[in-house]
Amino acid sequence: MRAADRSDLTAAWASAVASAERHGQDPAHVLGAERLSHLSGVEPDRVAAVLAGTAAELPLCDRVHRRFLRLRATRRARHGREWPLAAIAEDFDAPGASLGPLNAGTGLPRLGHAAGVQRFFGVYAGFLLADSKSAVEHALATTGCGPGHRADGAADDLERLSYLTGITPEHIRLTLDGRPPRLPLKEQVRSRFEHLRRTRPREDGQPHSLSAIAGSFDASGQSLTRLAQGEGLPNLAAAAGIQRFYGVEGGFLLAEDAEALAVALAGVERELESAQRPAENPMLAVMRAHDVRGIVTRAGRLSPAGWKSLADHLEELLAREGQLGHASAPSPQPADGRAAAVRPGGDEGTDHSGTAEGEAR
Repeated sequence: MRAADRSDLTAAWASAVASAERHGQDPAHVLGAERLSHLSGVEPDRVAAVLAGTAAELPLCDRVHRRFLRLRATRRARHGREWPLAAIAEDFDAPGASLGPLNAGTGLPRLGHAAGVQRFFGVYAGFLLADSKSAVEHALATTGCGPGHRADGAADDLERLSYLTGITPEHIRLTLDGRPPRLPLKEQVRSRFEHLRRTRPREDGQPHSLSAIAGSFDASGQSLTRLAQGEGLPNLAAAAGIQRFYGVEGGFLLAEDAEALAVALAGVERELESAQRPAENPMLAVMRAHDVRGIVTRAGRLSPAGWKSLADHLEELLAREGQLGHASAPSPQPADGRAAAVRPGGDEGTDHSGTAEGEAR
């Protein structure tokens, strides 16, 4: 589904503002251009135009290149310098030179490398691929305004979560219990591609042909044969095209089970809030509880030396994600000292000069 075919961001904006106010936070701070940029990878000076629906979409290669530069510029190592390409690539057992074309904007990385970059910096699985509109929408949904309404008694719906994520009900149960299965990336992508074809068929009930899917992004059906047979991964452009064809999240094929479930549960929560139901899907509470309980239980068995090692590792992770030393990404401050929120109409209370490339170089 093309970005132009999706609904505008007005509803997502209004929901984020309401959520911020409901939890006692200033929307001008929570929804500042710099913060939305930090979460989405969209440059600060483009955020207002994306919200207003006037921003032209960038070619995939340019978009992925700019977001990679944005990651390096805003999520630095503890000493304040950008992570070297070799250090990033080493995290997923690749040479630093393999990220050279991505860093220079002269080519796209392999799908496995894109997944590795996103894991390294701790961003969601669609960070590099998502079009600007869905990236900002994702940022609006994750602005940290706090949980929504609490649940009373909605029934668990594993089948619906399975439809939304491409994860089997059994694997969902394991993930919620803190034991997510770890599939090789090739097997995961093939499984989710098969899930899309099976659960989102043509009007006659038959799966879309490989030729029809590939034709939507100007490729041949033969280019998807190895993927369909479980013999290889698609390239990054093909993965983006498949997700766009089926209208799913930019990270649908790449997200690990826990992240895919978190995205789906957040969507369910937003649906419940927008329908003004005083209930939250119980799976959201279950997932939160399991995450906290699992971390506390395991950490309680650490020695003093283990606690120090854990603290050092957490500092490194916070540095990668641009969160070291502050609770949230900084918001720009106008002359009167109040943070400025970007509004869907394109107005900003402050001027954001510069681009991602400028910050990264």
